[in-house]
Amino acid sequence: MATGVASSRRHVAAVDVDDGLALTAFMARMSTGSGSPPPWGNRSVPVCRWRGVACGARGRRRGRVVALELPGLGLRGTVPPDLGNLTYLRRLHLAGNRLHGVLPPELGGLAELSHLNLSDNAFQGQIPASLANCTGLEVLALYNNRLHGEIPPELCSLRGLRVLSLGMNTLTGSIPSEIGNLANLMTLNLQFSNLTGGIPEEIGDLAGLVGLGLGSNQLAGSIPASLGNLSALKYLSIPSAELTGSIPSLQNLSSLLVLELGENNLQGTVPAWLGNLSSLVFVSLQQNRLSGHIPESLGRLQMLTSLDLSQNNLISGSIPDSLGNLGALSSLRLDYNKLEGSFPPSLLNLSSLDDLGLQSNRLSGALPPDIGNKLPNLQRFVVDINQFHGTIPPSLCNATMLQVLQTVYNFLSGRIPQCLGIQQKSLSVVALSKNQLEATNDADWVFLSSLANCSNLNALDLGYNKLQAEMGNLKNLGEFDFSSNNISGEIPTSIGECKSLQQLNISGNSLQGIIPSSLGQLKGLLVLDLSDNNLSGGIPAFLGGMRGLSILNLSYNKFEGEVPRDGVFLNATATFLTGNDDLCGGIPEMKLPPCFNQTTKKASRKLIIIISICSIMPLITLIFMLFAFYYRNKKAKPNPQISLISEQYTRVSYAELVNATNGFASDNLIGAGSFGSVYKGRMTNNDQQVVAVKVLNLTQRGASQSFMAECETLRCVRHRNLVKILTVCSSIDFQGNEFKAIVYEYLPNGNLDQWLHPNIMGQSEHKALDLTARLRIAIDVASSLEYLHQYKPSPIIHCDLKPSNVLLDSDMVAHVSDFGLARFLHQESEKSSGWASMRGTVGYAAPEYGIGNEVSIQGDVYSYGILLLEMFTRKRPTDGEFGEAVGLRKYVQMALPDNAANVMDQQLLPETEDGEAIKSNSYNGKDLRIACVTSSVMRIGISCSEEAPTDRVQIGDALKELQAIRDKFEKHVSNEGTSSQ
Repeated sequence: MATGVASSRRHVAAVDVDDGLALTAFMARMSTGSGSPPPWGNRSVPVCRWRGVACGARGRRRGRVVALELPGLGLRGTVPPDLGNLTYLRRLHLAGNRLHGVLPPELGGLAELSHLNLSDNAFQGQIPASLANCTGLEVLALYNNRLHGEIPPELCSLRGLRVLSLGMNTLTGSIPSEIGNLANLMTLNLQFSNLTGGIPEEIGDLAGLVGLGLGSNQLAGSIPASLGNLSALKYLSIPSAELTGSIPSLQNLSSLLVLELGENNLQGTVPAWLGNLSSLVFVSLQQNRLSGHIPESLGRLQMLTSLDLSQNNLISGSIPDSLGNLGALSSLRLDYNKLEGSFPPSLLNLSSLDDLGLQSNRLSGALPPDIGNKLPNLQRFVVDINQFHGTIPPSLCNATMLQVLQTVYNFLSGRIPQCLGIQQKSLSVVALSKNQLEATNDADWVFLSSLANCSNLNALDLGYNKLQAEMGNLKNLGEFDFSSNNISGEIPTSIGECKSLQQLNISGNSLQGIIPSSLGQLKGLLVLDLSDNNLSGGIPAFLGGMRGLSILNLSYNKFEGEVPRDGVFLNATATFLTGNDDLCGGIPEMKLPPCFNQTTKKASRKLIIIISICSIMPLITLIFMLFAFYYRNKKAKPNPQISLISEQYTRVSYAELVNATNGFASDNLIGAGSFGSVYKGRMTNNDQQVVAVKVLNLTQRGASQSFMAECETLRCVRHRNLVKILTVCSSIDFQGNEFKAIVYEYLPNGNLDQWLHPNIMGQSEHKALDLTARLRIAIDVASSLEYLHQYKPSPIIHCDLKPSNVLLDSDMVAHVSDFGLARFLHQESEKSSGWASMRGTVGYAAPEYGIGNEVSIQGDVYSYGILLLEMFTRKRPTDGEFGEAVGLRKYVQMALPDNAANVMDQQLLPETEDGEAIKSNSYNGKDLRIACVTSSVMRIGISCSEEAPTDRVQIGDALKELQAIRDKFEKHVSNEGTSSQ
């Protein structure tokens, strides 16, 4: 053993001088974006011990660099020609960094190179033809860069090449016909590359090809018949490539899993031989010009999970009953064709179906009455523009995961099921317009109050039916179309409680009376259409004060008087007033008559009154100023903004909250923060609803601003992963002191901090969160941040993201809470305010906040990155074990990628029979996969928490990566579960 160690040391010390110089030159060009050197390349350490560097141990490679692998480290810089001096280099893997510049032709001098992966960088220039000199090359991956020019035909001489991935660049020219020389090629990825010309017949000579991706190019011509020779092919993806002709026979591709030929101009029929490809799991032929019938043979594809034949327009006949045999099918899209006949009862056998699209066909008959019972997993049910009649099946209420329900343009009649929305809490779109639905009394409208509980409901379209009743109270609704029904009476004042409304259309009814003032409470309203009614009175001035209102249609009513001259009324092309003959004034572009009615007759009288008033105004002003001075010294001036915000919610009294929390008893205390305490309560006037009551400590500096920020933010936003505000209280307590509180929905599983650190928080009854749960929580939090950062009209910055502000409901779905420091981007605030200077919590707050920088979405991303690292290491960023010079981020970064298992939370590993976690030195395959997934998540956390704000990834990109990691891991888990049965 000692001899081996000494030999190894002599080997390290004897590293080739040229290799050392080449790596030193490479290191000199690298940075991490913040100006600091990369986390490797210490000159005091032998080169062969540098991170990512491997050296040979035997023969002529002894002491020579054979691998340089530094993927995903955020490195910036250019690749120097000196790397071409690494004579024995076999692997060069620098993917997932931020490298730029041209690829040096000197890389072609690496005669022993077998693996070259420079994907996901920003390299420019052309692909060096000299790479053809690397005759041992097996993997050439330059995916997702900025390379241009043609694919060098010289690369087609690399007979040993197994992977050629050049997609996501801006290449020009055609696919070289010499591609057929790559006899060992298994993967060819050229998608998203702007390539032109046809698909070479020679691709059919690649007998070992497993994956072929040519989509999103500008390829011309037809699909070559030679592709039918690729018997090993599993993935054939050529969407959006402008191909024409018919689909050639591919019936010999017995291993094919994915067939994606959508968004081309293919003609002919849907081939019957598809039914012979028994391994297919995904078929997409949408947006072509296919004709004929859907072949019955498709019913033999027992493994198929997704079938998309939509937008072909020429498919005729009926839906074959054989599709009901596809027991694994989860998505069936047949939209925009010319299908006829009735809804096949056999489709009710597809119990796994969650997406059913039959829009824009000629289907008729009744919808199956038991569809919701037979298809309980339905999330999307779209049958618009058909000829269905009968009623909407009440059984749809049993499809508890339903998100989208669309039956527009059919002949459905009867009543809307009263149960709709009671169980489907995830409903986001309900479009039932242009049918013959009826509702004549309040009993028919129970479903509207049920929909009020659907926090994600964004669009409700009930237009062009025969409905008669009150419009309901849908506080979370974004779009409401109730046009062309039989509604009479006045516009209900309850419409003002629909705070999230952005589009309201109640045109074409028989409404009377005036526009209620409550409509002015809809601060987010963008489009308002009240045309074709019998409304009267003046146009209220508050419509001009609604800043977001961009389209206003008041045509064909009985409005009279002067038209306002502000807001939307300043845009004559966005304001429609035709058919109101008694209107006057407005801006000149509206071409309305001037308002002379009785003005001149009363001018003298008004002048006298004005002069009289002006003569006594100075005296009144003096008295008022003295009174105001006296009153201000007796009592603090109330904040008008708080009153305004409080009006956005149904108010609750101090006495009700005292009763709900048993006098704010300590037994009901569930948390405390910077500005107040949170109590569990039960509202007796609301079906004994359990709530969380946040009581502000108004003696704390900044508490009032925190109350304002939280109310204003939660008034605007609606998202399943944000905590929901129920009501507010701005009053005085029994001692006459000012009292402010916010009431939220109660989430029974506490906060994430309690789950990660149960001993500290005294929550030892919590089980450890497994990997799947942590991934889902991480995705939930990222989803909420993406929503906030994309919020219109101005992004919202949370400013205090940390585990204790992530609450978990009964299903362990995460909800981000505590918006007491939240701000709209570029929001102005008083610099002297203690609240205005707060930027979050130590350890989670972005480093730039420490030097007084303005808040930004990048600051939230930093906090999220630290939260991710804490979730998967179960170590707080303020733990003393790191020391000030290291910190949680650097602690993890130093361990990646090779030693991630040493820093990950060991509770993520499964327990042995005696209840102990498996030790890191005894991992099996499953444990290694968990460690690998955790390492991938940690890398995202590192990317989110870069020192420089501009180097941090966008939260949307982080979200997509996490979703991909989750999907892949859950698929492995599912496959393992299946194989073990």
